[in-house]
Amino acid sequence: MPSSDLPLNQKTIVLTRALEQQGEAHSLFKLKGAKVLDLPALVIGPPKKWDDLDKALNALETFDWIVFSSSNGVKAVEERLQTMSLSLVNNSNRLKIAAVGRKTAISLKKMGVIPDFVPPKFVADSLIEHFPFIGEELKMLIPRVQSGGRTILAESFGEAGMKVVEVAAYESSCPKQIPERTVKALLNREVDAIIFTSGKTVVHTAQLLFQRFGNDWQKNLDEINLISIGPQTSLSCKKYFSRVDQEAEPHDLEGLVNACILSFNQKENVD
Repeated sequence: MPSSDLPLNQKTIVLTRALEQQGEAHSLFKLKGAKVLDLPALVIGPPKKWDDLDKALNALETFDWIVFSSSNGVKAVEERLQTMSLSLVNNSNRLKIAAVGRKTAISLKKMGVIPDFVPPKFVADSLIEHFPFIGEELKMLIPRVQSGGRTILAESFGEAGMKVVEVAAYESSCPKQIPERTVKALLNREVDAIIFTSGKTVVHTAQLLFQRFGNDWQKNLDEINLISIGPQTSLSCKKYFSRVDQEAEPHDLEGLVNACILSFNQKENVD
């Protein structure tokens, strides 16, 4: 297909994922003709201490389920297990694994681990709604981001009578600055859409824009479409930017690309 016929031709898209996680998103948007710029709004690193995670992993045989809500959690747990000469791959068959989202499930499969349960929608609420063992007295491990993440999984499963152990497996913090190439594009009104993949990317992007542009930072977003990966990210967009222009469905990278295309089509129809 000629580049002029691609749906995102002549559109400049800003991605806010952690820099090391931009690759797949870059490729998907470029395949649709977009010019892609980075505004990495997350830095993924270790938690402040490993004690709680280590204690849980050393007793992994006592758990019935481990629930991963992100590929970051999968990576952190596997790396920590390997320091103990262990792995999710050769773990006891007794331990079942649930994954929220396609990318999280793919991260497990790349390691040779097939998740026992993936909800039909790629959000935590769907996992709770469709989890097949609600009401059973099970022990569940939930590795999560140290700060800023939702606690809905632990709370809901706890209310359902399960014994839940929730531990910090990694931390996601705010970078120090926006790449100058992206700053220039924002100042020159060359950006057409900003893509948000989590509530934290929204919060950190707002912080970075304020830090760079001062009190009038929102003026730089007036003509820019804001695209969210899912319901919680959309709530953050509305809180920090007072709007969201389109939400992905399904709640994954392919859904984000389609939501971005749809947002431009709807704007053109209105215009």
